[in-house]
Amino acid sequence: MDKKPCNSSQDPEVRKGPWTMEEDLILINYIANHGEGVWNSLAKAAGLKRTGKSCRLRWLNYLRPDVRRGNITPEEQLLIMELHAKWGNRWSKIAKHLPGRTDNEIKNFWRTRIQKHIKQAENFQQQNSEINDHHHHHASSSQMSTMAEPMETYSPTSYQGTLEPFPTQFPTITDQSSCCTNDSNYWTMEDIWSMQLLNGD
Repeated sequence: MDKKPCNSSQDPEVRKGPWTMEEDLILINYIANHGEGVWNSLAKAAGLKRTGKSCRLRWLNYLRPDVRRGNITPEEQLLIMELHAKWGNRWSKIAKHLPGRTDNEIKNFWRTRIQKHIKQAENFQQQNSEINDHHHHHASSSQMSTMAEPMETYSPTSYQGTLEPFPTQFPTITDQSSCCTNDSNYWTMEDIWSMQLLNGD
């Protein structure tokens, strides 16, 4: 008794890759006349060399009349975010609340647009938090080091002991004739001239 090979369900003639316009027309006309039905049976009955899954995805995501075309609107985006917060990645359930949008389209939009922006916002917020923490730590460290170090004060150089102090009381000249004597308590004109020469005057 002959036995069929275990891989007989995999038809080597099943087509893969992009759908052609002729295949789209065959699928549209068949569903218009017979309805959707079971997709594996539909593919064979319609004469399409495609799997039932391929026919279902092609119809639901591209060919059915109520499929909405164009970009996701801001209102739809807000609804997707709200429903995703409630139900998570239940794309089919979310799609039922957006007429004309497919679960595949909503899933792709979420992963490529919304989720990407959320991650970027989280990374930006984390970087700002780290920068603020660094600045706060640096400012605190600077303040502590300033408080720890004694403040520098200006102290002029002391000249005490380097110059001879002036006499507290100048000698009184009682005799005009004695102003020109060589007494050590008085300056003579020669003394003044010598000082001027030494100072370069």
